[in-house]
Amino acid sequence: MSSVVQGGLACGTGAVQGVVFDVDGTLLLSNRSLDGYEVLPGAIEVLTALKARHVPFALLTKLRAVGLPVDDEQMITPSSIAADHMQRRGIRRVLVLGSIGVGQALRDAGIETVHTGEAGATDVGGVFVGWHPECGMKDIEAACRAIWGGAELCVASDVPFFATKQGRTIGYSFAITAAVRRLTRAPMTLTGKPSIRALRFVARRLGVPVRALAVVGDDPVVEILMARRGGATALAVTTGTTRREDWARQARLHRPHGILGELRDVLSWVAGAEEKRGVGRRSS
Repeated sequence: MSSVVQGGLACGTGAVQGVVFDVDGTLLLSNRSLDGYEVLPGAIEVLTALKARHVPFALLTKLRAVGLPVDDEQMITPSSIAADHMQRRGIRRVLVLGSIGVGQALRDAGIETVHTGEAGATDVGGVFVGWHPECGMKDIEAACRAIWGGAELCVASDVPFFATKQGRTIGYSFAITAAVRRLTRAPMTLTGKPSIRALRFVARRLGVPVRALAVVGDDPVVEILMARRGGATALAVTTGTTRREDWARQARLHRPHGILGELRDVLSWVAGAEEKRGVGRRSS
């Protein structure tokens, strides 16, 4: 059974109409290299049930999650949000610090991507830092030179750790960005969690107002903070970085509206398409 954490925001006036899921620690546990996954209990059941109820949902994740009943358009990455942001900013050429897959959404949007060592790698309008386990000093130097030349810095994740089967794992984007910003003092645009930009992008994609979304995650300073800042319903799981007893000790902006005893408990917070929207479940 899910429980309600007191001291949150006031009750909403409508039921949850759409759901945003974290992946690592919520639906899956990956290994540290992200090339192997374990589907967590209830994940397939919950996603299948939401589809049957015609409830819009999305997975906000670093990379394509495998083994889950989701369509490609339900997988939203920081790269797709970055592509939207860069198009709005008129950025047409980007240095990517990340794997080939990190820049795919940019290329799909018609944005040229280059990598360290390629011709004109520092002659770009933007630098995008993503998942890059092999990052080295040449990459950091290329990013710095591009930024000194006027490029805008965009970052996929500002999360220092994420949950894996081996425990907490360092977030590469966080570490790389720290080095680049220490050298350049450049401001950054965050396109992944916990940015409000990411939450609003998902809301537009799902066609649901932000305040009618539930955000489900395992990290108080990532998913829960994002939901709280944006006015969405924050629902916590205990399968990732945070235990049940730790949730109640969180500061107000890091405290969920509800703690899910099992992932399937999220279904009790969600109104199906056939149900009347109007009864809120959020606690103050």
